[in-house]
Amino acid sequence: MVYATVEEVEAGFRTLSDDEKTLCSALLAEAGIVIDAYSQDAPFERKQLVSCRMVRRQLDAGPGGQGAAMYPMGATQASASALGYQQSWTVSGGSVGELYLSKLEKKLLGVGDKIGAHSPLEDLC
Repeated sequence: MVYATVEEVEAGFRTLSDDEKTLCSALLAEAGIVIDAYSQDAPFERKQLVSCRMVRRQLDAGPGGQGAAMYPMGATQASASALGYQQSWTVSGGSVGELYLSKLEKKLLGVGDKIGAHSPLEDLC
């Protein structure tokens, strides 16, 4: 299931090249599968927002992306040096080149940091 369009990804982000639009379509289909694996019952609007965020993060980390020059979108830590030619970053929840759900996106879908327990013995009573 695809929850967003290429135009919705572009809105509020940047204009995509023709090659990026093709990639964006494929990533939207993949994002829909990932989202459904986590939560099929989330409202459509939230799935749409999460789809756009996931795909924008991936497109921004690619060769034409703004983050490619510095560090990928979604990185929690970054480091850069000048004459030592050193650069490093940390991405939480996934890695560059991979569609993943951030903590906020999981919360939007209604999954994530929930604590609970179930006793199979309770079903016997």
